[in-house]
Amino acid sequence: MVLLVDEVDRVEVETEALLLEVLSDYQVSIPELGTVAATQLPLVFLTSNNTRELSEALKRRCLFLHMEYPTVEREREIILARVPGIDAHFAEQIARVVRSIRRFDLKKPPSVSETLDWARTLILLGVDRVDGKATRDTLSLLLKYQQDIDRVRGDLVVGES
Repeated sequence: MVLLVDEVDRVEVETEALLLEVLSDYQVSIPELGTVAATQLPLVFLTSNNTRELSEALKRRCLFLHMEYPTVEREREIILARVPGIDAHFAEQIARVVRSIRRFDLKKPPSVSETLDWARTLILLGVDRVDGKATRDTLSLLLKYQQDIDRVRGDLVVGES
């Protein structure tokens, strides 16, 4: 059994304390139901985007694996595998543009999930090649903060506009 707690750094500190309790005994007490215990020990994965410091107690109980963004080649492979009908050259263009956007000093660089959303949307919009206009018009699919959109929109250079 696998338990994934995604973006643990975005939960309230109180929720993090509850998580520590659950993970210490692999059980939780629910007033209406009593104590619910795991029948087998799960393999637990916590993800974090480092938006806030995790408690020392939680950090002591974890092994850390820092994951870089994929290479352009790997992200292209991911796009090809997850976006039906996309052309290999178009997937590479998308991966290269996303890589260039991640080089900006951003509050939240685009994740692979956002890359996939962007690729799917470009296809739905009938776009078959990445250019400056298409990229600037759809930046909100890649970037979640207006300050990041403004920063990239002003300095982005992608093909011909």
